[in-house]
Amino acid sequence: MIAIATSSEGAAKDGAPAILALEEIHHKYGAVTAIEVLSLSVAAGEVVCLLGPSGCGKTTALRIAAGLERLQQGRVLLDGSVIADPGRELPPERRNVGFLFQDYALFPHLSVADNVAFGLQNLSGRARTERVDEMLEEVNLIRARERFPHELSGGQQQRVALARSLAPRPHVILLDEPFSSLDARMRDQVRDNTLHALKQSGAGTLMVTHDAEEAMFMADKIAVMRRGRLVQFGSPVELYCHPVNAFVAEFFGEVNRLPGTVTGGRVATPFGDLPSRDLAEGAAVDVLVRPEALRLGHIHEGVDPSRAVKVIASRMLGRTSLIHLCINAANGEELHLHSRMPGRFLPPENAMLSVELDHAQAFVFPTN
Repeated sequence: MIAIATSSEGAAKDGAPAILALEEIHHKYGAVTAIEVLSLSVAAGEVVCLLGPSGCGKTTALRIAAGLERLQQGRVLLDGSVIADPGRELPPERRNVGFLFQDYALFPHLSVADNVAFGLQNLSGRARTERVDEMLEEVNLIRARERFPHELSGGQQQRVALARSLAPRPHVILLDEPFSSLDARMRDQVRDNTLHALKQSGAGTLMVTHDAEEAMFMADKIAVMRRGRLVQFGSPVELYCHPVNAFVAEFFGEVNRLPGTVTGGRVATPFGDLPSRDLAEGAAVDVLVRPEALRLGHIHEGVDPSRAVKVIASRMLGRTSLIHLCINAANGEELHLHSRMPGRFLPPENAMLSVELDHAQAFVFPTN
């Protein structure tokens, strides 16, 4: 059975009242349990990301919030009012929830302005036009108001879809992998524009992504999910600097993995001992070290030669340099590691360097 543990941490930020709350959600597809128990809330003006690999249950949670998936067990609340429970289900169009689909779902036969105006039938003609122009100004597409979707770039289409979602002033915006179809260069600019527009709107946002960097860029809080379980919930800083297990640590970026054993409450590494986090004496552990935690320098007097590392290759990656290294572990095994240094740092092959470990970016977990 796949399960999601209830998280008492899934409350809106800073004790603020939740604009959207999922309470004790349970969901199955036939004999397969997608969500066992999930409780999560979003405050007005807050961006919460559901982050995890494909098939972990995050999109199911988003569809339940939108009303696109019939609720089986639990409750969905919007601004304190129940909009779905097993006995009743408010239809999606009456939830005052904006939904930005992965493929944007623009109407090809409607102009940009008419696409944005689609959810504004309750406004008079003049008020509708003013609101459309306001939103197109917000996403910097006012000059494209008479164009059609096929005449726009992927990034422009995404901004039209966002403007259409925000135009009715919804309490909540739901985003399903909104940047996945964009190339890397365009993605950076579009998600920056999107974050500004979301914060300007004041709506609560629940977003699904499998990209950890994207989640850290967009989110105030991140809910990490794996195999249908809510593994950890917190701010990007909390999850990056204080992961609860190896899965979370590795999901937020590359790590060097070193085997170890708990001895006297410590774990020996080639860079010095680390505390064992109350693990049992003799327990097998994995030490996970982020590449940026290995700080390289020239060998100087007093450096222990056994802790020197040899350069295999150096590569400039733009803002950082990646250095491939090897070092001998205490048991004589040769370890291959990566160090990431800021700016241009390109030592030659076979150079011997000193290394200093930032203990704040090294984590000890039981071996699975």
